[in-house]
Amino acid sequence: MILIISDIQEGKLRSVNAEVYTAAVALGKETGQPVATVLLGASGLKELAATAGNYGVEKAIVVEDAGLAPFSPDAYAAAIAHVIRETGASVVLMGATFTGKDVMPRVAQHLDVALVQDVINVRDEGGLVFTRPMYAGKVHADVRVQTSPALATIRPKSYKPAEQAADVAVEPMSVSVPAAKVQVVAYEGSSNGKLDVTEADIIVSGGRGMQGADKWGMLEELADLLGAATGCSRPVSDDGWRPHEEHIGQTGKTVSPDLYIACGISGAIQHVAGVSSSKFIVAVNKDPEAPIFKVADYGIVGDVFDVVPVITEEIRKVKG
Repeated sequence: MILIISDIQEGKLRSVNAEVYTAAVALGKETGQPVATVLLGASGLKELAATAGNYGVEKAIVVEDAGLAPFSPDAYAAAIAHVIRETGASVVLMGATFTGKDVMPRVAQHLDVALVQDVINVRDEGGLVFTRPMYAGKVHADVRVQTSPALATIRPKSYKPAEQAADVAVEPMSVSVPAAKVQVVAYEGSSNGKLDVTEADIIVSGGRGMQGADKWGMLEELADLLGAATGCSRPVSDDGWRPHEEHIGQTGKTVSPDLYIACGISGAIQHVAGVSSSKFIVAVNKDPEAPIFKVADYGIVGDVFDVVPVITEEIRKVKG
């Protein structure tokens, strides 16, 4: 069985689940294995199970226990390990969100097996092969796991969700949940309510070339027009120009949007590590030697304060 750990936050399924469901169902067809998902929490999980069915998942294991609220990574990991043992799952997948990267290593420790993090592709080649970026995205490594079950987290935006309706059989399961050692008591999201960069299809990002926090309105205008999220490089968040939740890079968030627009970002290796799996990168920088141009699909050499308003106006004309 291929088992998906559904990522639930504040009673809602995160968007990455659709991508993981899609990856698991495709792998199930390749290997001839059934696909199921497990939903954990205190209540209201059966209503969420139907969403998995929209992407071809035919079974939902529901674990409702008061000990799973508020969210506790150690309690969840113990409960997930129990479900894996009970189902005999051979492959276990979860989104490579902060939750997934927190919980899945703990699950691997419970089961004494290997874990492959931040996978962008999984396939069967006479055995499972997981592809993941390495060395700041400079290479893609194919990894074979020698332990069973095989555990992996899938990088958001690596798979395009593919809807394929299926009837979901909901199966309640009782699990002995240990007392939590640590709990998440509250989530503090973006103050402006905008889309998280890890879930965005388009990101408009700025660096030190933007010169200051007061100049960001220009990028926000472009982002609003494109339905995009706004991001930034580490120096920008360190200087307090933008919130840390927008920080993209090796020490921030890793993103895989369809389009990444880098404005006034030099392209230090730490930043490139977080954006290298973007499908298209457009860079705007007045320095023709800026490293960002080495990874960009399209580059514009020019001052962001001249170029971005022109781009914004042209898009506005196209949109009518």
